[in-house]
Amino acid sequence: MNIALKRAYETPTDGDGLRILVERLWPRGLSKANAAIDHWAKDVAPTPGLRTWFGHRPERWEAFRRRYGAELTENAPAVDALKAFCAGNRVTFVFAAKDVEKNSAIVLRAFLLSGRF
Repeated sequence: MNIALKRAYETPTDGDGLRILVERLWPRGLSKANAAIDHWAKDVAPTPGLRTWFGHRPERWEAFRRRYGAELTENAPAVDALKAFCAGNRVTFVFAAKDVEKNSAIVLRAFLLSGRF
């Protein structure tokens, strides 16, 4: 499985393959037409409480990774459904966070590819 990552505000390209939004909330100010999303996997995004707690604070990154990984482990049916949807396809996880190095899409991709976080 090959999973690319891309901010929701970047222009979609043919090379993206299936574009899967991996956020619980729709990206602010982005129209559905411009997003070119094929699937919205909001059920595997961090819970509202975890997302709010993290608040994209770098000092909370490691704890966020562990806590989100635990949520994914507990949410096995939704994770398995996403794996099945991705299987055999070129996939791009689309996320809204400004930080391209510390965001939930990175954790989700690592979890799906290795089962670890």
